[in-house]
Amino acid sequence: MNPIRVLVIDDSAFMRKVIKDMLVSDQRIEVIATARNGEDGLKKIKRLSPDVVTMDIHMPVMDGITALQSIMQDCPVPVVMLSSETAEGAEKTLQAISHGAVDFITKPSNYLSMENGEKTEEIINKVIVASAVTMSPSPKESSGNSADLPVTTERQLFDKTIVTIGTSTGGPRALQKLIPTLPGDFSAPILIVQHMPPGFTKSLADRLNSMSNITVKEAVHGEILHDGTAYIAPGDYHMRVNKVGTALAIELTEEAPVNGHRPSVDVLFASAGPLEKINKIAVILTGMGSDGSNGLKQMKASDPSTIAIAESEKTAVIYGMPKAAVKTERVNHIVPLNQVADTLEKLLKDTGRM
Repeated sequence: MNPIRVLVIDDSAFMRKVIKDMLVSDQRIEVIATARNGEDGLKKIKRLSPDVVTMDIHMPVMDGITALQSIMQDCPVPVVMLSSETAEGAEKTLQAISHGAVDFITKPSNYLSMENGEKTEEIINKVIVASAVTMSPSPKESSGNSADLPVTTERQLFDKTIVTIGTSTGGPRALQKLIPTLPGDFSAPILIVQHMPPGFTKSLADRLNSMSNITVKEAVHGEILHDGTAYIAPGDYHMRVNKVGTALAIELTEEAPVNGHRPSVDVLFASAGPLEKINKIAVILTGMGSDGSNGLKQMKASDPSTIAIAESEKTAVIYGMPKAAVKTERVNHIVPLNQVADTLEKLLKDTGRM
């Protein structure tokens, strides 16, 4: 198998060497060149046609965001951004993802700690995942046909509905296409687990809130759920939903990661299953791995009337999580991203809630 050819773009000579050394420690990866800014990087992408690019956001001459826009327009290639662990860094990272970056990793404030084993493994894994993403001259449009699977679900309809969503790689972009299309009178609360570090989930919630008709916020421990509000699990916290009297409330915990994830989609889904006299809809969007599939099994075991939706392969940036969910044979609908909102609204109408 040919190695994954990577171009490293960073204005710091030290960081260029650190990232290169981290990547080439894996025999599946070859660093074919480095570049000192976006302008230099753009020229080398056109000349060398790398499989993946890693790029810093903050650079002189041409910064990462400007370079990314030119890359996506002129020579699309999977890009993994490097971001600082600051509020501004988080905002810029989400901006980069909305412009087509596949994923990102955070740079610690102490750059010397970049070379630790955990960070090395993270950047290697993200580059390998990015290499499997098929790019097009413009971000992949949400198209294709939906499929209703032969999963029989006896639905017992109740007054209250809850929507749970799980996603990972490619998720911020998918959520940016899905959440703003929901109507302001959406008659259910939405709980979202997006695999992201602390700080970035707050920026994601604020960004989605500014674009959407519904309210979007980072979840707070103990708060009561309201219809027409989406709650995003904070980075590094598991999110569960519990019944408190007649209301539903959020529980955040710092229990051990589940299969490497905190927050975990499995934890959220499993917590929703036992809730009584509530319609449940589970949605699995783009992402690497299988988080959500075990939780979906538990959810369906607790409440067979749960409806499950998986994003279709045609629109998922990474079809790992939706594919794993479909393999459980508990998914009712496979839907392209641009039809998820319509599917949710139809399901709510079926309950007489919209």
